Amino acid sequence: MFSPSIQHLIEEKSGSFLIPASRIAFVQEDNPLYHAFLILTKVKYSKIPVLDKDKRVVGLLSLAMITDKMLTNDTISTVPLDTLKVKDVMQTDFDKINFVETTLETQLHLLINNAFLPVVDDRGVFQGLLTRREWIKAFNYVVHTYDKHYKSEKIK
Repeated sequence: MFSPSIQHLIEEKSGSFLIPASRIAFVQEDNPLYHAFLILTKVKYSKIPVLDKDKRVVGLLSLAMITDKMLTNDTISTVPLDTLKVKDVMQTDFDKINFVETTLETQLHLLINNAFLPVVDDRGVFQGLLTRREWIKAFNYVVHTYDKHYKSEKIK
């Protein structure tokens, strides 16, 4: 459990943790794999969310997952890009969070093993991403402002 003063400082920054869905590249589960290959190559993200037709997060997809399907023992083939869909390749076992149901401490624990977490609303609709990078920025803020904030609180 976080100390109350640390929790307060982190919560001051928690509104900036979320990268909104409107700024995130994603693919849909029924997209052809070639489309996902192009998106991942152009946006230069290591992994992106996969959404269904109702904008719910149903998977994650990386360039490595796609290229794995393209490689054989002795050649590289683009045929899988035309014959497979994103849902045939995507990762379906992944962590996601709902801000209302998830504590800051749980978010931090999940980010230890995940570079980002998809954030969903109560209906499972994709809202954006919580990234490890944003959390590290929040901790940077805490360690640089804690003494100043704590001393001013003690004076009151």
